[in-house]
Amino acid sequence: MCDLMPASQPAEKIGKMKKLRRTLSESFRSIAFKKEDSGFDEICVTKMSTRSCQGTDSVIKPLDTIPEDKKVRVQRTQSGFDPFEKPASQVKRVHSENNACINAKSSSAGKESPKLRRHSSPSSPTSPKFGKADSYEKLEKLGEGSYATVYKGKSKVNGKLVALKVIRLQEEEGTPFTAIREASLLKGLKHANIVLLHDIIHTKETLTLVFEYVHTDLCQYMDKHPGGLHPDNVKLFLFQLLRGLSYIHQRYILHRDLKPQNLLISDTGELKLADFGLARAKSVPSHTYSNEVVTLWYRPPDVLLGSTDYSTCLDMWGVGCIFIEMIQGVAAFPGMKDIQDQLERIFLVLGTPSEDTWPGVNSLPHFKPDRFTVYSAKKLRQAWNKLGYVDHAEELASRFLQCFPKNRLSAQAALNHEYFSNLPPRLWELQDMSSIFTVPNVKLQSESGDSIQVCARRNSHGKASSGSKH
Repeated sequence: MCDLMPASQPAEKIGKMKKLRRTLSESFRSIAFKKEDSGFDEICVTKMSTRSCQGTDSVIKPLDTIPEDKKVRVQRTQSGFDPFEKPASQVKRVHSENNACINAKSSSAGKESPKLRRHSSPSSPTSPKFGKADSYEKLEKLGEGSYATVYKGKSKVNGKLVALKVIRLQEEEGTPFTAIREASLLKGLKHANIVLLHDIIHTKETLTLVFEYVHTDLCQYMDKHPGGLHPDNVKLFLFQLLRGLSYIHQRYILHRDLKPQNLLISDTGELKLADFGLARAKSVPSHTYSNEVVTLWYRPPDVLLGSTDYSTCLDMWGVGCIFIEMIQGVAAFPGMKDIQDQLERIFLVLGTPSEDTWPGVNSLPHFKPDRFTVYSAKKLRQAWNKLGYVDHAEELASRFLQCFPKNRLSAQAALNHEYFSNLPPRLWELQDMSSIFTVPNVKLQSESGDSIQVCARRNSHGKASSGSKH
């Protein structure tokens, strides 16, 4: 509980304030947040600050993992935001840490406490504030999807660059559930290798998620450096990917949409997991989930065959595909037609499964043995020769690319694989919010052919052709 009450208050006044707190707690649903200061209330609720109202950055659990008796309803003013808003505008969220902040603020009867003043900064009524649409300036469009448009923007509060994910709201349909899910999960995740959610803005027409700005993604990075990345850079990118995944998997969260486009790369080389629209908190006992999740090229065979009972091993198949793509320079299994074609490409390398190699495969909805050519398993270097040039790379890739889900290596175990044995030991001692590049001598290498890439031109097929450096 926030210790915002001065200790010198008379006993009678303290008693009245305690009674007021109890009254406010009982009618918590009817409380509306006022935003008189420079965004303190908004920061307090959305966990934007590096310190919470209690003085520590405690993690809010994702909605899916919160017991029913811990969920309460909250009403907000129109200018406020609620990441869990349903189409009927009903809200559920945890209140254990924020209730004290609200009660203390309400019960102080207009008397701002010293601790509260430390969190807020003086501002006039017209100053930019967090949670306000006019606090951000759109600079350029970065991309557009089926339900959201992403812009590069600038914060008028602190002048920093941001990415604005503007989600269009349909009056009949309400807030897209993917947006609710993404906001609810990200607000509780604080890690150097996960994109940071700065702010959330809710208006009648749009829901805007304000992220830290990261200038490129792994897909664009690989396009800029065709033919495979520098082996040392592959190792650092993979280490960061596993680090971020280990963090969310320990919190029983699956990403479910791992692909190069969803891995952001900063100008210093930091890799950050992004786009949690399909992420899901995995609860116990196990639920079944939609098998229409991961993009086809990075989708594991168990999901392709109709399995809906999966766990963190779902993400680890995607890690294997991305690992090979970074080393080889081409997608591991680039299916061109449909699910059948995708599975054929997988079985061509890993072998067509049977009950002996994959217990339970015959019970999967879409597995019909007579539909698939029978292939025997090959060494991975036969399909992707560059795996053979890097120590322990082939063995690690084979631990990810297991058709039988339970045989796949976990993110935490992979971090301790011999493939990473030449990295500085301090990398395993870092705090969650510390970048790997804070460790001395850890940096990205210059990619081969950079001088040529500067003036490389695209031919009619979209492939880079070498041009003159002049």
